[in-house]
Amino acid sequence: MYKITVESGFSAAHSLSEYGGDCENIHGHNFKVHVTASFRELSREGMGIDFRELKKITREVLSKLDHRDLGNVEYFKEVNPTSENIAKYVYDEVKKKDIPVHRVTVFETDKYRVSYTEDG
Repeated sequence: MYKITVESGFSAAHSLSEYGGDCENIHGHNFKVHVTASFRELSREGMGIDFRELKKITREVLSKLDHRDLGNVEYFKEVNPTSENIAKYVYDEVKKKDIPVHRVTVFETDKYRVSYTEDG
């Protein structure tokens, strides 16, 4: 298997409901996001996907979150905007673009991150 990863990011505010701490208050992050796609076969050019194409799709998805209060984004009106749920949202949205997503990792900071994958 070939695993191809691009890094992108977005800035957004969120507040976590039922958290029981300071993060229940609105606050912001400069989120960093890694999207990894998985390929068994390569194209005749020897690529699973062009990095630029995966980056473009990732940016399209993240543009819906960038400089937003995530609580006002339709998806997060019903789902708590935790980093875990952000990772799943990005995974699902990239997958809708017919990309064989393997994993999405969302970094709140350089030291705190979460990954989502369907592989278990």
